[in-house]
Amino acid sequence: MRSHLEQQTLALAGVAQAARLVDQVSKTGTYPVEFLESSLHSLFTFEIDDAADLFGGVGGVKLGLDNLSAMLSNRQGEENRDTIRYVFNLLYLERKFAASDEMMSVVRSRLEHASFNAEHFASHVNDTCHAVSGIYQDTLSKLRFRVKVTGAAQHLQDPRNADIIRAVLLAGLRSAFLWRQLGGRRWKLLFQRKQLLQTAQNLSRDLPLV
Repeated sequence: MRSHLEQQTLALAGVAQAARLVDQVSKTGTYPVEFLESSLHSLFTFEIDDAADLFGGVGGVKLGLDNLSAMLSNRQGEENRDTIRYVFNLLYLERKFAASDEMMSVVRSRLEHASFNAEHFASHVNDTCHAVSGIYQDTLSKLRFRVKVTGAAQHLQDPRNADIIRAVLLAGLRSAFLWRQLGGRRWKLLFQRKQLLQTAQNLSRDLPLV
């Protein structure tokens, strides 16, 4: 059984993974499909016994663990400042989202409906992202606070990329929601920094080499 800190770290890594994917898609129009699939998986996993279940296992959030480690160890360069901004934007957005029981209910209901059409991510990633993007637009986009995504115009204006970005933002929100359920708080990021960093590094290091 994983420790409480490991559970928190995995959930926070889910936020970091979403932030990294948003940054990559918006700037390059590319993404690692295996991690996109894992983040999407989290949206259709409603009951879990372990935080890793959200991503189909710890390996599904390795990108997030590595980016979280870089963030906590101050190894993020100037080129990654947007990823850090997205992490904190998602943590803030989750608090606004969680304050609306009605919105949470609508999102849950629509994700449950969409899950029937999302059984085979590998061949339906774009369809799944399109469905989830619609959910995001109808709910989170209505809030006063919005995540401002920056990148290359040709990538941001591509409808498929826009769908992926919205879907991944919702996935990041899902991880942020779990992180807070597990007792995660933004102020703890400062006081638990070393413990979170060590835990993220250990979890990533213990993954089998592909």
